[in-house]
Parts: sequence; structure tokens; C-alpha cells
Amino acid sequence: MSATGSIPTTGSLAVPRARVMPWVAVWGAVFVCSWGGNQFSPLLLMYEQRAHYSSVLVNVFLGVYVLGLAPALLVAGSLSDRHGRRPLMLAGIASAVVGSGLLALGPFGPGFLMAGRLFAGVTVGIAMAVGNSWVKELSQGRFDPTADAGSGARRASLAFTLGSASGALVAGLIAQWGPIPEVLPFLVHIAVALPFAVIVWRTPETQRSGGLAGPWWRQLRVPSAGHRRFTRVVLVGAPWIFGSAAIGYGYLPTRLEGATGTWGLVFATAATVVALGVSSAIQPLAKHVHSIASARGIATAVFLMTLGIAVVTVAIELQSVWIGIAANVVIGVGIGIALVSSLLEVQRIAGARDLAGLTGVFYAAAYAGFLAPAVIAAVANVVALPLVLWVIVVLGVVSWIAVLISSRRNIPA
Repeated sequence: MSATGSIPTTGSLAVPRARVMPWVAVWGAVFVCSWGGNQFSPLLLMYEQRAHYSSVLVNVFLGVYVLGLAPALLVAGSLSDRHGRRPLMLAGIASAVVGSGLLALGPFGPGFLMAGRLFAGVTVGIAMAVGNSWVKELSQGRFDPTADAGSGARRASLAFTLGSASGALVAGLIAQWGPIPEVLPFLVHIAVALPFAVIVWRTPETQRSGGLAGPWWRQLRVPSAGHRRFTRVVLVGAPWIFGSAAIGYGYLPTRLEGATGTWGLVFATAATVVALGVSSAIQPLAKHVHSIASARGIATAVFLMTLGIAVVTVAIELQSVWIGIAANVVIGVGIGIALVSSLLEVQRIAGARDLAGLTGVFYAAAYAGFLAPAVIAAVANVVALPLVLWVIVVLGVVSWIAVLISSRRNIPA
């Protein structure tokens, strides 16, 4: 027997006797993957000012990782249902290291930045679809008998927001005051991520059912994705989660250059940390906003995120740093509630075989919002920027009304 030993169970899996709960190991893996996905956000201003890339191009850098993220979200979860959580999560750690390595080569040309962001997208896609499901499964039953039904969703969303905030904070501080700012943030992330390959390897596997019989692509079907509760409530609110985030702490700092001056990178970092810090702080309270009898949590979140975008618009028009910070506080509250409430809805809608797959579909829709800054920057070349942003606010109000209309309908048993 190993030094850690094992605890006999009535199931087919033995749970290692560890000094920490197994879910903590996967929580840490999701944390470092999320770190890698968001460390780039506060650096947009640096690439615009120092590398003299256009506003459209730097926002394409921000959004291009959706091209890696969406397929990973849709495929990784379903593949992990067949082959297990561990091998897919190990692939996520490997992708994180490769992605940061490519980003560190950014001074040699934008192609490395594009490729690095693509791998960062794959990393976050795997972490969200596979890591979140694994955290949920390790937060119940024999793995964690004291956890309640919502513990998995809260822990998974907290890992994402704290990891994202940490990545932005470290990268932003190095970019403002550290040496080789185009390289060092990514080397730090590699050093943080690598040990989790060993940690994940030693974490108990929770999925050995083999998934559906037949060709592997049959596993990609997610029947619960057609559930009316999912399509009319969860999917309506999902794009606003990262759409509001990208506008609040990705796009806004590039539009306040006149107000921030030489402190632009500090503001970009502060905006990101404020939004994600508030989101993390509010998540333990978000379960009280969520309701099993209605879509109160998602409706509240969409309203707040839309309000936050409206405040961003005011901040840009008035060139106000403090209004910009206030906007990210409001957006952060909305994101925190949206993540917890949406994941709780997904867990109720998904069957046992569908959890990872439906989680992937949700996050794919949510992360589509990261394309918003690139679209805004392109359209703003021909249409006044305030008008573009106010149109987005109107669309947010329409989405909020749509969620309210479906709030008490098609609730899963």
C-alpha cells in the first residue's frame, strides 16, 4: 500500500486518503488554467502603446481565443465522459504551458500572440467543461459527504474568478513595473501551472462509465442542450457574462488613455481585479439570490451586467476613471451571480451523462461574449462609439425581459 493508503468503499473507486479533500486539487488546476486565460486582458493597452498595434488588432488578440475555446468546450467535456476527467485535464495543463510559452514569444511577432491565445482558449475550454464537472463530482458523495448540492457549482465558479483575477493582477503589475513585461508574466504562469500536472495525475478519477457506446462522436451529442429551460433562460443570459467582462476590463481601459495617462496599465489591472474580485466575493451570497422556483438569479445578473455596460458608456463619454471602476463593480456583482445561478441551472437540467457536455455548451455560449470588444472596435470605425454601446445596452434590456418571461417556465423536476 502507498504512503497515503486508501479508504475502502462500496463503489468501484477507492478514494485516496489525502491531507486535503480531492476537489481542492482540481480546484487548483481550474485556477491555474483560468489564470492563463485572463493574464492577457490587462496587457491590451501595453500592446497598443508599445507595439503600436491597432485597437482592432489588440481586441482581436483578446477574442481570438474563443476559436480555441469553443471547440474545446464542446468536445472536451463529452470526451471526458467517455475517457475520464483526468486525461483531459492533463491535456488542459499541457495546453496552458504551451499557450504561455507562445505568448512569451510575442516580441517576435503577432503570429505568436495569436497562436498563444488560441492555446489559452483550449486551456480554458477544458478547464470549464472538464474541471468544473470534476469539481462538482468530487464535491459530493463519498468524496465530500459534508458538501451540499450547490457546493460544486460555487467552488468551480470561484476557482475561475479567483484564477482569472490572479492572472490579471500578476501580469498587470509586471507590465507596469517589472522587467521584460512582454515575456515575464507568461514565464511566471508556466512555473505555476507545471506542478499541477503531477497533482492532477494523483487525483481520484470520477468518470469510468465509458459514456455512450459506438463511435466517439456519438458522445458529442448533448440531448439536454435542447431543454427549453436551457435555451430560453440559460443561453439567453450566458453571452452577457463574458461580454460584460470583456467590455468592462478589456475594452474600457483602451478608451480611457487620455484619463489614465502613464497609469493606463495600472487602471487596466485594477479594473480586471475589481470586477473579478467582486465576482468572487459575491459568489458565496449568490445562492441566496438563486431560486429553484424561478430564474431570479439569472434575471438579476443580466440586469446588473447590462447596467454595468451602461455605466461603462458613461465612463467613456466623461473620460472618468472612477466611473469606470464603479462600472466594473456592478459588472462583477452580475458576473458572480450569473456564474453560480447558471451552473446550478445546468446541473438541474443535465442528466448524469450530460453534465460535462452541457457545461461545455453553456460556457461556449458565455465565452462568445469575449468577441464583443473586437466587434465594437470594428463597428466604431464607422458608427459613433457611444451609439454602439447604447445599442448593446438596449439588447441587454431585451435579454433581461426575455429571461423574466421564461422565469417560471420549463423548470426541471
